[in-house]
Amino acid sequence: MEGNTLGTVNTIAAFFQGGGMFMWVILFIWAVGIAISLERFFKLSFKFDVDGASFMNELQRYVLANDIQGAIRVCSGSVAALPRVLKSGLKRATSTPEQIQNAIDATALEVIPKVELRLNYLQMIANISTLFGLLGTIQGLIESFSAVAAADPAQKAELLATGISKAMNTTFLGLLVAITIMMVHTFLSSKSEKIINEIDEFSVKLMDLLTTKKEKN
Repeated sequence: MEGNTLGTVNTIAAFFQGGGMFMWVILFIWAVGIAISLERFFKLSFKFDVDGASFMNELQRYVLANDIQGAIRVCSGSVAALPRVLKSGLKRATSTPEQIQNAIDATALEVIPKVELRLNYLQMIANISTLFGLLGTIQGLIESFSAVAAADPAQKAELLATGISKAMNTTFLGLLVAITIMMVHTFLSSKSEKIINEIDEFSVKLMDLLTTKKEKN
């Protein structure tokens, strides 16, 4: 078991050593992408997200029972994005529809950028890793042909193999980083879009609920 682990470590070390300096640049970029991804995953999954339909049903029961303060307390018990937006509308429940809408819009404009924060960096990281992989490929090929041109016939094959190894290793790692970060970006973007769509949907439903209730009274 230890021999297999040691062999794997040696293989990875040889892989990075054979790829040259751009391998470490790509690895650093990957680490930054993973750090951003983890931070966004925990924020979007455990802080900003909530079951919008269930939450709205609970608020609706309070509003229909004329217990606006109870509905506000329910919103205050969560730090998610949707409750924050709906709470601002409930606080203006006795105001005009325009004032309620303005309060909801103002809070949504404050919350939504926090939901989308740093997601564009992941897309940039995926693109940059691909470009650094290509840059490493070009560097490896240039070194190969330069070394082959100046070397004696006995060393040409070895120098050419070393240069091509550097070119292929950086290409492989650059594409690996790009693919993984793009997949994570797609997943996190869908989470972000779900939260924003629920804010739009249930804000309209709350407006309709408060307006209808006020007309009946």
